[in-house]
Amino acid sequence: MVNMFNGVPIPVPPTFNEDLHDYPGKPRAVAHADNKIGVSEVFDNDPRSLEELVKDHYVGVEDNDRNIGAVLAELERQDALDRTAVILSSDHGFFLGEHHFFDKRLMYEPSIRIPLMIRYPKRIHAGAQSDEMVLNLDMAETMLDLAGIPIPAQMQGKSVMPLAEGENISWREDWLYEYYEYPGWQNIKPCRGIRTKHYKYIHFFIDPQEYELYDLQNDPNEASNLYGKPGYETITEQLRNRLEELRTQTNDHYQYKPTGLPLHDTTGTL
Repeated sequence: MVNMFNGVPIPVPPTFNEDLHDYPGKPRAVAHADNKIGVSEVFDNDPRSLEELVKDHYVGVEDNDRNIGAVLAELERQDALDRTAVILSSDHGFFLGEHHFFDKRLMYEPSIRIPLMIRYPKRIHAGAQSDEMVLNLDMAETMLDLAGIPIPAQMQGKSVMPLAEGENISWREDWLYEYYEYPGWQNIKPCRGIRTKHYKYIHFFIDPQEYELYDLQNDPNEASNLYGKPGYETITEQLRNRLEELRTQTNDHYQYKPTGLPLHDTTGTL
């Protein structure tokens, strides 16, 4: 199976060849991140090329599909498939060369987008779709809903079943992103962000503090950081205030405290 994509051309993301020394317009927190293809020297198994990264990932996806097929086949053999709810998702996205990155952690779209598919003929028609912003913290509530168990009021997520069943309901307009694992792993500085259907605002909150703002409708590849540019003062302030509201709602009081662990030395790796 490891050789199944030999000879298959790999598409190059439009942001793959960004200037790795500078990342023009982006925070130094992005430029100094260690999860760069063929550049990182942090771990022995870091990918050496875009082709190696993507083909390894594709093989993993194929193997996942094979195992899912085996589960579905067994449910069908037991005549239990149509009375079983099957949920397929993931805990995170993954960079496949976008901005020259692999792994995850940064708040760009390839890192934060996850698949979600649900099969349950009793409640969901084949082909049903929704483009609402569903989060992995909605999964527990969804499973409680499927099991007919009341959802505790203190839980932060929502069952996605009304969306899957085609109901016309109000849904979230934005959500909070947080990353704190620093200085470990890929040397990604702690950050918070807010994503709406139109914009994304990111705050690297330890000194020196840095910011990003993207218009996702007009710049889906997140190539142009609009933070601090004329004409975006109002939306920046709105997103900054909304991020603080979401922190209050989720009881986020985290403050970064240095651990004393050594930072990765990025000298010569960019």
